[in-house]
Amino acid sequence: MPPDERVRQAEKIRRAVLAGDQAAWRALYDSAYARLWAYVAWRCAGMRDLAEEISQETWLVAVRRIADYDPRRGSFLAWLRGIAGKALQHHLRSRRKVQPLDGKDLPERPQDMDNAEQIARTLAELPERYEAVLRSKYLDADSVEQIAAAWNTTPKAIESLLTRARQAFRDVYERRTGNDIAVRELQP
Repeated sequence: MPPDERVRQAEKIRRAVLAGDQAAWRALYDSAYARLWAYVAWRCAGMRDLAEEISQETWLVAVRRIADYDPRRGSFLAWLRGIAGKALQHHLRSRRKVQPLDGKDLPERPQDMDNAEQIARTLAELPERYEAVLRSKYLDADSVEQIAAAWNTTPKAIESLLTRARQAFRDVYERRTGNDIAVRELQP
């Protein structure tokens, strides 16, 4: 669908939602639910409870702020991903500030839960462009060529961006955990 037509359709649906059309809201919700959930689960590094909390918070914010959604600036899913990213950053920041006085008060956390939280925190610290290219490559399983076409740039530029994004992820993760990691290409 041409971009102008996508924008016109999205604006029409947005107006219907603002007018109280439940079917229009359901269409928006249904069109984005699965891909938003995949994004949130990825950003939360598989921590299901956290992903459910962030997903729910995202939808609550979207309902309250649907008038702020501007189809000319991007898709509904992109708008939701922005809300989810901010909700996760806020959640991780506020959780970091609340430190128990005595570790005995808390149940023991499994090692993989700590690692998942570090991955989520690392993704939250990355610049938005780095997170976006890593998401396109590893979550959406887009090829370098597909990302380049969607971003209106060259495959070489995307390869370079992916290299910098992987290095940034590695640097932040290692700084946060003290663990030396290697980020490898994953086969989708």
